[in-house]
Amino acid sequence: MSPGRWLGPSLWPQAPASVWRDLLAGLVTGAVVIPQAMAYATIAGLPVEIGLYTCMLPMLVYALMGGSRTLSMSTTSTIAILTATTVGSLPDRTDAQLLRAVFTLTVLVGTCLLLMRLFRLGSVVEQVSPATMTGVKTGVGLTVVATQLPALLGVSSGAADAGFFRTVADVARKVESADVGTVAISVTAVASLLLLRRFLPRIPGPLVVVTVAILVVACTPIEEHGLDLVGRVPTGLPTPSVPLWSDVLTLLPGALAIAVMAFMETVIVARAQRRRADPPIDPQRELLANGIAALAGGFSQSLPPAGGLSQSAVNQRAGAASQLAGITTAALAVLVALFLGPVLADLPAAVLASMVLVAVVGLIRPDEFTTLLRIDRAEFWVAVITAAAGLTAGLITAVAVGVGLTLVLVLREVSRSQAQPWEGNDVGNEVMALRLQGTVYAGNARPTQDDVLARALSEPGLRTVVLDCVAVRRVTVPLLDTLEALHADLDSDGVELVVAALAPELLDVARRSPWFAGLEADGHVKPTVEEAVRG
Repeated sequence: MSPGRWLGPSLWPQAPASVWRDLLAGLVTGAVVIPQAMAYATIAGLPVEIGLYTCMLPMLVYALMGGSRTLSMSTTSTIAILTATTVGSLPDRTDAQLLRAVFTLTVLVGTCLLLMRLFRLGSVVEQVSPATMTGVKTGVGLTVVATQLPALLGVSSGAADAGFFRTVADVARKVESADVGTVAISVTAVASLLLLRRFLPRIPGPLVVVTVAILVVACTPIEEHGLDLVGRVPTGLPTPSVPLWSDVLTLLPGALAIAVMAFMETVIVARAQRRRADPPIDPQRELLANGIAALAGGFSQSLPPAGGLSQSAVNQRAGAASQLAGITTAALAVLVALFLGPVLADLPAAVLASMVLVAVVGLIRPDEFTTLLRIDRAEFWVAVITAAAGLTAGLITAVAVGVGLTLVLVLREVSRSQAQPWEGNDVGNEVMALRLQGTVYAGNARPTQDDVLARALSEPGLRTVVLDCVAVRRVTVPLLDTLEALHADLDSDGVELVVAALAPELLDVARRSPWFAGLEADGHVKPTVEEAVRG
């Protein structure tokens, strides 16, 4: 078996001159990704080193197997908050057990992704409505902002895991006791990150802010005035982790929701980053690469991985031409874990919260709701209901609601009548020609039958209904049942039914039905619409 079948087509630069650009891009991206992933770990209520570990094996696996040349894989705010929601449902767990539950969840996410790949469900999952993604992202964005308010203000976070509204209400009651020094650090960090992103986008803003904050703590006694620090960060690489098999059934629904979101985010980013000369993005390959990356992460103490839009954009802007940049970022994460743990201990928790805040603000897009409202009210309400579910019932529920509403919309669409007015020449007043737009199956058979009959009965003096079947690609039992029922109904009203333009190979299948064979023998099956109209 050729290694190219499994290894990604985007691993090595196409030109030697690109090697140095990839190495530099990997370093620049690492300067953004590593502190950002550490910040996302805090969203999930985990030690910051878990975010650091997520930048290692998962990123390396995707570099070896993924289809995008410039996608950067670690984790995202969406995945982090879904992880927190899922693990938060486990009662009476020690901190060590909760950590193992997270790693178990990551393994389950990888397993779900690989099962989706096995059953080739990539194209099915991609049918999730953009409105669902808009609603989920809005719920995630607002929930994450709420969870970061205590760290930004320097107040206790007693209700941080109690949902959006209770968390905001709890913080509002405590705002008078906010720590002035912490607020000042937060405001400065947020402003710096926004200004650097706006005016100096090539400079890794998170690295600059983290470095300055650590220097301020090291050179001043500011932490003595109530400023919370990240604290001890272990030095060294992650040790192998063993899943908690007893929690599998409890974690499985959340793992499935996270797998869907991780795949959607990864494919969306990969396609957004794809350049004209890059290979096409294959959803099945992305399922495989993301699934194995999650398995590798689950056994090496990491969060569920996914492709991140902001970090991938940094990677591409920095000049990345291949996944050599991703390997470089993963190597940089290893070096940070080996040598910079003690330095990171002086990082203010407010700075991590500021990075999270700036990163997730882009998820909240009122303009997307406005566009949906102008174009498709049904999709608008899907987004609104999904966002509301995320803010009230929880984000796992929001994903389920969004997917369910998408299924309803899809079923509504595919269950419409397949009959449309024929777009050929004038057929005369006594003949009506209709075209079947696609395959008739159990879901759209009745709407199609009712639609054709209603059109026919609305035309006084009609003698013949011609059904153009040139677009039909498959003969099904519901199609034959629909034709038989229409023939009987129209005949009782003195109207003739003629079937036209059915492909020869489909005619051979249809003739296996005694009724259809009889219809053809009576001259009601014609090779073209024109011949059917001429009678």
